[in-house]
Amino acid sequence: QVQLVESGGGLVQAGGSLRLSCAASGIMYSINVMGWYRQAPGKEREMVASITKGGLTTYVDSVKGRFTISRDNAKNTVDLQMTSLKPEDTAVYYCNARSQWSYWGRGTQVTVSS
Repeated sequence: QVQLVESGGGLVQAGGSLRLSCAASGIMYSINVMGWYRQAPGKEREMVASITKGGLTTYVDSVKGRFTISRDNAKNTVDLQMTSLKPEDTAVYYCNARSQWSYWGRGTQVTVSS
């Protein structure tokens, strides 16, 4: 089992920045990919960014150049630095860890006001 706890969400004005953090615990040796997803009201959950244990990253097109994902394998953490935030970034952001199974955190709300 893997437990994920997110922190760092909040309310920010458009153009501002936020940093999300995810602390993982449990059986981590089998986890390769960790990432961040988001779900806005009335929309499906989408992958925002992911990072492998080796540091390979993937981003959804809408956040490229604005968001940066990072991972500390020793501390079992994955962070998402978000800059130049837009109102359309408003969503609940979820941390995810994948092995044979997929694990999810409870989510943290990010609200960007215009």
